[in-house]
Amino acid sequence: MMTMGGDSDHRKPTNFGTGPLSRRRSWCCSFAVPPASPDALSISSRNHIQAKAQQQQRPKTGPKSVPCSPQSSKSPLNIVGRMDPRRILSPGRVSPIDSDLAIDTMQETETTREDEEEDVVVVDSAPNLRSESFRAPKIDVTVSGSVSSEGYDARLSLKGRNGGGVLVLELSSEVLAANSDVFAGLIVENKKSSSLGLKKYTCRIEVCDVENLGVFRDTVELMFEDSNGIIKKLMKMGVYRAIDVLEVANGIKFSRAVLSCLKYLEAVPWTEDEEEKLRRLLAIHNFDDAATSEILARFNSNETENVQDSLSKKLVWSITSCSDVNPRNELKSLVKGLLCKSSVYEKEQPEINKEDIYKAGKCCVDSLAKLFEEGSSGSSKKEKPLIEGISREVENINWLLEIMIDWDIAEEFVEIWGKQKRLVEMHERVSPMVRYEVSRVTGAIFIAMGKRRVQCGGEARAGLVEAWFKPMLVDFGWLQRCKKGLDMREVEEGIGQTLLTLPVKQQYQVFMEWFRCFSKHGTECPNLSKAFQIWWRRSFLRGVESSTCR
Repeated sequence: MMTMGGDSDHRKPTNFGTGPLSRRRSWCCSFAVPPASPDALSISSRNHIQAKAQQQQRPKTGPKSVPCSPQSSKSPLNIVGRMDPRRILSPGRVSPIDSDLAIDTMQETETTREDEEEDVVVVDSAPNLRSESFRAPKIDVTVSGSVSSEGYDARLSLKGRNGGGVLVLELSSEVLAANSDVFAGLIVENKKSSSLGLKKYTCRIEVCDVENLGVFRDTVELMFEDSNGIIKKLMKMGVYRAIDVLEVANGIKFSRAVLSCLKYLEAVPWTEDEEEKLRRLLAIHNFDDAATSEILARFNSNETENVQDSLSKKLVWSITSCSDVNPRNELKSLVKGLLCKSSVYEKEQPEINKEDIYKAGKCCVDSLAKLFEEGSSGSSKKEKPLIEGISREVENINWLLEIMIDWDIAEEFVEIWGKQKRLVEMHERVSPMVRYEVSRVTGAIFIAMGKRRVQCGGEARAGLVEAWFKPMLVDFGWLQRCKKGLDMREVEEGIGQTLLTLPVKQQYQVFMEWFRCFSKHGTECPNLSKAFQIWWRRSFLRGVESSTCR
């Protein structure tokens, strides 16, 4: 470290160009310039600090308040962007120009440029509206054998709906008239009503309440493209934007764009939102049948509703006859989602034919009875194990039952299931690891009835309990170990609620049978204690009170 001793006497004086000669003070760590101090501030830096403070005190405004601000990328005038008042003169050196003076000078320059270009572009006078301008490419357009190269003789002013902005397009009237029947009529009327005898006449057309200025502009720009160019433009836009262009083109009778849009939309796939939007557009507007026939063919099959009913029947029968587990489960989920009443595809969907569903369910029940007969006789020679066949038929029945419950047509199937006396008789002779599968169907029915999703008559409820309550008590332990999607608490709740809908005399027999079974096997039987208490209170306590009142 350098010291401030005698070495300082040997230093040579340094001349800075002005002022008297002085000795440079020596600093530690080899600093060549003394640190800044409040006394050493230069006049330029003070001016810079004052200018910065004045800028901070000024009220802040958004980009809309300065039309020519570089922050606004949609400025209608070709104004040079603002320059930083501290112009860079050389690396590390900043000119101490007064910031306020520079800003005022540039604002005057921008105002002068705005005044000079007012005659070039016409915009809306309202300051809050977004304004844009467009100038068509300079090309020669031939119409009816005449060639025009005079430039732009039409000015199209578009005003957005609900103050959505203003868009000014400078175009050729010949291009507009050649591509749009609507604009052709407006141009003719405009020229007839004009009393000016000038050669260079500007036709002014105004369109109000434009929903989307960008789409209208894209549609007008397509007038300067050939058919292939329009298709390429539509490919860049995408299907959703092309549908909007189709609507605008149809409104101004721009037939070339309409045909190109229909051709493009027919050749590409759609999303569901795009399909719904196109469907609404075709329903509202009238298009040429020949041009829209291929698109409409993707919507409508021109077949009757009976074909759809028969198709549903074929799908159901194909699934119930499918032997492979994985594809059968996939198809079940698919078809159930399509046939479900709460499906997104419910719009204008005819009601499902319950007779076909009942026939498919009855066929599965008959096939299940045959498998039980083979299992009870011990003469099964099937390639696959017997339990797989029984499990497959039970899954088919439960799947059909879910569709019936969703469509509120399961009441008759409950009657069918309660009348399977033959199946109930064979249930006692079949192995427990096979027969418990049948109680899965009974459990699903009890759950639906307990949740009030199936409203059956008294005979149907009594027949169901009489036929399948004892098998349920026997198979409940197996069902607990092999649930396969069943919620056993819901099964217990459903059984109890269903028993409480029976006449009191029948409830007495059923609950006493459950009490004996539960006292012997415990948790191997369903726990109906809550329903048993309700039955007891209804049968004895409240019954005594009512008899006393009488």
